Amino acid sequence: MAEAGIDAAAGEDCLKPSRFIDSDHPAIAAFAARAAADASDPVTTAVRLYYAVRDGILYDPYVPSDDCDTYRASAVLAKGRGYCVGKASLLAAAARTRGIPARIAFADVRNHLATPRLLELIGTDVFIYHGITELWLNARWVKATPTFNLTLCEKFRIRPLDFNGREDAVFHPFDRDGRQHMEYLRQRGSYADVPVDIIMRAMLAAYPRLAALGRAPRGDFAAEAEAQAQDSMPR
Repeated sequence: MAEAGIDAAAGEDCLKPSRFIDSDHPAIAAFAARAAADASDPVTTAVRLYYAVRDGILYDPYVPSDDCDTYRASAVLAKGRGYCVGKASLLAAAARTRGIPARIAFADVRNHLATPRLLELIGTDVFIYHGITELWLNARWVKATPTFNLTLCEKFRIRPLDFNGREDAVFHPFDRDGRQHMEYLRQRGSYADVPVDIIMRAMLAAYPRLAALGRAPRGDFAAEAEAQAQDSMPR
């Protein structure tokens, strides 16, 4: 049953399993049960799940955009890595297994702190269809962005994005050194499941050079971040 204050149809769609937010997968149920084992209320549960996804799943922007498993929650969990949409999908799926309505929202962002190789491959600092999880907590939708794991934040000197279950968690505009990090350019709406066909077409049009690589190795983002961090250290 949908929680009070949420439209019945929307509440059902945001609680039941879907093609990519496959909350009926046993591995997701087990993952959520472990992460929220000591949680006694929805807010605490959501917070526990957020950190389990943020730090337990490595951020990897080189996953192929034309592969359905890039967006499927259970596949992201199995691989232990994913980019923003896959990680947002996993958080939504985990929340649904614990009875918290969840959906995925999208926005275009300008990211000023990508690695040189990634920027070269996509040809821009604008990232379209950046994924954000929306969780129904205390009778409203709360945004949570579990994209960058803590170790990656440390390498990039980005403030790790914390979540308390009461306030929206979106990217800080500046990093620890006062440099601009990320700005939101365009909202693209909220969905009960990942609109994969729409995203795939948009990615192909926006980033043809990256798409042309197909399933060939694209890079090691964590290693690039480590090298970039070493290069920026005082000598």
